[in-house]
Amino acid sequence: MSLRIALLGLLSASGPASGYDLTKKFETSLAHVWQAGHSQIYPELAKMAADGLITVEAEGSRGRKIYTITADGRGELHRWLTGHTPSSSPRSEIALQAFLTPLLDTSEALALLERMKANFEARLAELLALEGPRRKPGYGRYALDLGIRQARMAVEWATDSIADLKESAAHAEEPATGDHEAQPHGGPEAECAGK
Repeated sequence: MSLRIALLGLLSASGPASGYDLTKKFETSLAHVWQAGHSQIYPELAKMAADGLITVEAEGSRGRKIYTITADGRGELHRWLTGHTPSSSPRSEIALQAFLTPLLDTSEALALLERMKANFEARLAELLALEGPRRKPGYGRYALDLGIRQARMAVEWATDSIADLKESAAHAEEPATGDHEAQPHGGPEAECAGK
């Protein structure tokens, strides 16, 4: 998703707004799915105005501009929503840490997974607080629902991974019945298989 599309979406849903207003709307809504600060938003608004996607509806004191979406802007937003396939790039620091967890000893790996689980639980609590007592229809509802489901799945994954690692560690501590001793977590199990 581009910042341009996010800004067009905010202007389309909420109506005319200043750069300051859009920055605040980012902080209270889109920041949960897309990060952008005022240092990115203001230059993008200038580019969008130059491209005819938005127009300055009013200009106030100290150069404060109120932007509104144009027909071309609505067309760009509509084309993106109906024709764009979102990137599903697997780039994730969380997944990378999960992949590399076996490089740690068992106590460190458990600490990492417990920390991940606590972060996922905090994220879930934050999203559930946004949901409120009754789910409200309209703008942002589906993104919030997706975030809640993803956070629940992440908590479940961390819980299962912790249980699996504890079980593996318990089995590794059992007396070996064969010629080879049990390998520590992350050890080269293939060495025994190759002998």
